[in-house]
Amino acid sequence: MTQRIVGYVPGAYDMFHIGHLNILKRARRECDHLIAGVVTDEVLEQAKGRAPIVPLEERLAVVGSMACVDEVVTDLSSDKLVMWQKLGFDVIFKGDDWKGTPKGDRLEASMASVGARVVYFPYTVHTSSTALRRLITS
Repeated sequence: MTQRIVGYVPGAYDMFHIGHLNILKRARRECDHLIAGVVTDEVLEQAKGRAPIVPLEERLAVVGSMACVDEVVTDLSSDKLVMWQKLGFDVIFKGDDWKGTPKGDRLEASMASVGARVVYFPYTVHTSSTALRRLITS
């Protein structure tokens, strides 16, 4: 009997776009049960220095409506060990813009300490919430 693989994709998912859809669909193909973690407004402000455009409840509803997502949760911390302790996922998925960076290295070390893997997917370079925000405000 094979073990069920639980995957986790954390993100802000602010102004949901094709990059968000790409990582969710790719992650779904790599696990049996996909959990998407939507960070709180406070976590987003702490990490990026700005408030989200779309409120948390709406971001949860949008991400939770995706057929590729089995479960959506509120991600309460930038420390993904907190969410691992809550969810016990086997693999965490991130865009490859994290790979080889200090934050990616920290994520890999913390996940390795509990036996979880980090899998990187190609970052969708032609769109991002930051690019959309710039376009809207210009």
